[in-house]
Amino acid sequence: MSNAARTIRSHQPQPDHSETHEGGLSARSNVDAQELAEELRRRIRGEVRFDDGSRALYATDASNYRQVPIGVVIPRDKEDVLETIAAAHRAGAPVLARGGGTSLAGQCCNVAVVLDFSKHLNRVIEMDPNKNRARVEPGCILDTLRSQAEEHRLTFAPDPSTHNHCTLGGMIGNNSCGVHSLMGGKTDDNIEELEILTYDGFRMRVGATGEAELARIIREGGRRGEIYSRLKTLRDRYADLIRQHFPDIPRCVSGYNLTWLLPEKGFHVARALVGSESTCVMVLEATTRLVHSPPGRALLVLGYRDVYNAADHVVDVLDHKPIGLEGIDDKLIDDMKRLKLHPDNIAVLPDGKGWLLVEFGGDTEDESKQKAQALMEQLKTKHDAPSMKLFTEKWEERMIWKVRESGLGATAHVPDRPVTWEGWEDSAVPPERLGHYLRELRKLMDQYEYTGDFYGHFGQGCLHTRINFDLETRAGIDKFRSFLERAAELVLSHGGSLSGEHGDGQARGWLLERMFGPELIKAFREFKSIWDPEAKMNPGKIVDSYRVDENLRIGTDYHPVPVETHFRWPKDGGDFARVALRCVGVGECRRYEGGTMCPSFRVTGEEMHSTRGRARLLWEMLQGDVIRDGWKSEAVKEALDLCLACKGCKSDCPVSVDMATYKAEFLSHYYERRLRPLHAYAFGYIDAAARLASIAPRFVNLFTHTAPFARLAKWVVGMPQQRRIPAFAPRTFKHWFKQRQSAIRNRQSAMQQVVLWADTFNNYFLPRTAQAAVEVLEAAGFQVIVPSQPLCCGRPLYDFGLLPRATRLLKQTIAALRPIIAAGVPVVGLEPSCVAVFRDEMTNLLPDDQDARRLSQQTYLLTEFLEAKTDFAHLPKLQRRAIVHDHCHKKAVIKKDDEWKLLKQLGLDFEVLDSGCCGMAGSFGFVKEHYELSLKIGELVLLPAVREAPEDTLIIADGFSCREQIAQTTKRRALHSAEVIQMAINSATNDLKDQT
Repeated sequence: MSNAARTIRSHQPQPDHSETHEGGLSARSNVDAQELAEELRRRIRGEVRFDDGSRALYATDASNYRQVPIGVVIPRDKEDVLETIAAAHRAGAPVLARGGGTSLAGQCCNVAVVLDFSKHLNRVIEMDPNKNRARVEPGCILDTLRSQAEEHRLTFAPDPSTHNHCTLGGMIGNNSCGVHSLMGGKTDDNIEELEILTYDGFRMRVGATGEAELARIIREGGRRGEIYSRLKTLRDRYADLIRQHFPDIPRCVSGYNLTWLLPEKGFHVARALVGSESTCVMVLEATTRLVHSPPGRALLVLGYRDVYNAADHVVDVLDHKPIGLEGIDDKLIDDMKRLKLHPDNIAVLPDGKGWLLVEFGGDTEDESKQKAQALMEQLKTKHDAPSMKLFTEKWEERMIWKVRESGLGATAHVPDRPVTWEGWEDSAVPPERLGHYLRELRKLMDQYEYTGDFYGHFGQGCLHTRINFDLETRAGIDKFRSFLERAAELVLSHGGSLSGEHGDGQARGWLLERMFGPELIKAFREFKSIWDPEAKMNPGKIVDSYRVDENLRIGTDYHPVPVETHFRWPKDGGDFARVALRCVGVGECRRYEGGTMCPSFRVTGEEMHSTRGRARLLWEMLQGDVIRDGWKSEAVKEALDLCLACKGCKSDCPVSVDMATYKAEFLSHYYERRLRPLHAYAFGYIDAAARLASIAPRFVNLFTHTAPFARLAKWVVGMPQQRRIPAFAPRTFKHWFKQRQSAIRNRQSAMQQVVLWADTFNNYFLPRTAQAAVEVLEAAGFQVIVPSQPLCCGRPLYDFGLLPRATRLLKQTIAALRPIIAAGVPVVGLEPSCVAVFRDEMTNLLPDDQDARRLSQQTYLLTEFLEAKTDFAHLPKLQRRAIVHDHCHKKAVIKKDDEWKLLKQLGLDFEVLDSGCCGMAGSFGFVKEHYELSLKIGELVLLPAVREAPEDTLIIADGFSCREQIAQTTKRRALHSAEVIQMAINSATNDLKDQT
């Protein structure tokens, strides 16, 4: 992204907040951003980004707040961090450390220089299983640490639901917890030592400090001696108040962690800094405690008459020493049903309207199962015994945990309901008070006419919920603030904490005096001043906090630019502004393993190449105060360029952000009255080009596969020279079918009809796949119909924003198939992308067209159709091994595993790869600028697995681009499911012939 020169006004210590406006950035002292950026580029090896696009990317986290940073630095090593802080100090610029950027209280955004540790400083430096210790860099992802620790049957106990993408630095900043804090405590309980850096450039290691050592450090003097002397003085002055006013509950993460300075706590300076949200120091390295990870797990789910009754029984369950104890209510389950989210998972829950998820651990599965059964036996004796289900298989347990982890996604954007927000999502009380607290909180919410689902870490008294606050009108914001004040009084009346996991930031910093009193707030200010006397470390958070209604991402200043769009967005009220608001910032798209999204992020590690980053930029584009050029924004265009349109986010994202569709919409406007790159026309209009090529396919193939013509053709259309241009078949599938049908039409007249959709790729390039499908469908007892007209769903057009033509092609298809649609004849597709167009994009472009809706409901993938409409119980057997690569669009839109059932029925011994996107993604991998990325994505999982597979192992992939990626980068040829079923049928036929 380009670098723009500007002067940004930043935050001074303890300012008058009146200059900060809702939805905007705060105005403070002058920082010469251009001069600072130029100095940083001279001094560090890492990346320095002060352009508008980068600033917009980091303007918010997962909270309600937004503050546009001065600039962004992505350090490569510790020395880069030191140089950045030194330069910022000279310039008087505030600084902020950032990991995964998933904070929910606003602590991860500020008018400051943001240091993103996640891209480069992300290693496990050392694993010491003998001492149950590990040393990590602050950008290390939690699951990276956990996976290495598990090799020694150890783990880092705190594990928030973001465990596959949150960083240890962020967890240290927020004092994170999670499901298994029950067996190992909060993050502060699991930090042994920190290497830290102060704003004035002092670097040291801190940890537990005995009284003798403390005295020695103070005697030695210097900056370290000064810090420890002032900390001791603070401790001695406030020790009694600390003991009196900090709630003794499992989940208090509000305020500064002053309890760890007490003598009985070992004057543990590292743990005192945990939860300080980058307001005191920068963490350069952490030494963590690791605890035993029970290898045997059992999950017991208890169903109660309501969530309050479930909460009342938490203490009874805790007596049996579970390692995890979570709660969910019926409102969450109802919302998941409305979203059709994990229906199979919900179905296995026991009866009830409130549930406890109780996990037991042991050295063996039998041991954990016995612990669960002991609890079950005790519960059976009670008059109000819950319903119960015990799960011991790992796949079953994952299903249940997926329900719990879906809390945020299931409650943020529910159809026909207001958007819900954080703000009171993180309160905690003593576990024995949880039932009472939930009942009173629900009454309070009812008084304010608020709704919200209840779920959370019930075993430690911690509640999560999102509430339908109105954060756009003055009256709504005043009501929001009034509710928070009442809710704070309520939780404190139960001896609880404002925050049980997510920290204070801006969301709760303003309420801390109510919780701790004015004297301890003074102690908090002194604690920050000891470390950061210039108040430049993440200012305005925890102490001297912004008001709760300042810096709102929405607020009364939220007036997104109204835009006309091609897609109609029926699930978002037809409003693209609400579409752009859909991302809640949880960052699930930033994971490096599992699922499909986001393939480009997995390779680049760049925020702008995550689904979240792209969604944020689209939001900023509509807001218009940082990204000011709307649909013509180069920053948005650059971020979307490496989106593979795999649609993985549509299914993997907890709130179903559909970046492929957003990209198509953006490009349609970006290129209005502009010429697109030549490859956009070459690949986007592939249906028309293939139709012309089919007149003389051998001549075309000779030209495209013979030097120097092939090199010239690739150069002209912008293809990488390393790629092969796919060869056109000598005869199209439709030509083959027309000749064949004339010979068998009479004997098929009485059979049930089915339309086989002859997509561009299986018609012109791989007709053998469609031919196999015909034989399979006929063997299943159907008369196959293939429309003779040259129809196309337009799938390749979407990747380049050619939406007017895509819409015309869909209308042509609907007109041609209208009699078939009216007759209810099923339409069977072979290319998952084409079926996804009929099931998804078509109803988004033409939501009011009844025939479009019917066609969407009548369209099936081949394997899906065979499972739904035929009896395939007697399929012939094919005793072969296979690996399966599932198509991204199928996982995102169709979401069924029907071919897996078919493959099992065939007798195949197969593995479904968790391979994400193949990297080719339609024409993406055929574009010169994308070639290297395309290969790197394929090499993550798919291509190595194919190369390592024995020669007699079948490779199954239904997508044309997936098969092309495999063919062009390995020595193997992948088969379509239709070809595999045909192979089984032919094998059975040959066996029968041999027998006769």
